Amino acid sequence: MSEITVKGLKERLDKKEDIVLIDVREPYEHEEYNIGGRLIPLGELSGKLYELEEFKNNEVVVYCRSGNRSGMAQHLMQNFGFENVHNLVGGMEEWKNEFDT
Repeated sequence: MSEITVKGLKERLDKKEDIVLIDVREPYEHEEYNIGGRLIPLGELSGKLYELEEFKNNEVVVYCRSGNRSGMAQHLMQNFGFENVHNLVGGMEEWKNEFDT
């Protein structure tokens, strides 16, 4: 499983690299705090993968609160043919601890 740290992702986003962000948390979590990713809750992801088909060859980072749900999302996406999917280690908890203190 490919992972990316919050520091690594922040550096790459600051450089405006082309990364597709997918937030697999629930809508209320996304409303409370987000980094601009497309919201697709984990429970809805398998039914919406066809909507992401155009990104199959792009670099994708999935994230959630802590990294657990996004790990499941990563596995699901890889099984669907996405080859370059990274899980954000520590999720939004780690992001907030690192950058919003």
